[in-house]
Amino acid sequence: MIAESDRLANLLTYIKIDIMPKIPECSRCLLYSHNPHLVCAVHPDGVTGDSCMDFREDPKAEPVELWQPEGARYIGDELVLECTFYNGEEIIQPKQRWTREEQLELIDWHPLFTGKCPQCGAEFIRDYVSRVHWDCDQCGWMDDTI
Repeated sequence: MIAESDRLANLLTYIKIDIMPKIPECSRCLLYSHNPHLVCAVHPDGVTGDSCMDFREDPKAEPVELWQPEGARYIGDELVLECTFYNGEEIIQPKQRWTREEQLELIDWHPLFTGKCPQCGAEFIRDYVSRVHWDCDQCGWMDDTI
């Protein structure tokens, strides 16, 4: 009789574990019990929704790896492919001349954005529509970004 009740208890435990709601963040939570019989100290039977208001990142937990293949990037937590299609055909994007960091740095010093010569600080006339080259008449600085 005792063996039968132990078997029944194990079966009930198995069923409880199988239906216990656990979200992906649980394994990285400071409150996660790492116990098959309860999820965490605050929510022993698991959370009811798809997020937990009591989630606290465990500093010792392994970080989530955000690996991305070439031609894709993360927007928030979602991996997005950067391939462009038109009329069912992929449009191959040209190789960028500068890295993203170099492009952002360009905004800080180029006369198109600052209105000033990066070498001597002379003001450029703001005729952006007609200007192609940003060469400085005062110090001789030449725009070689094109």
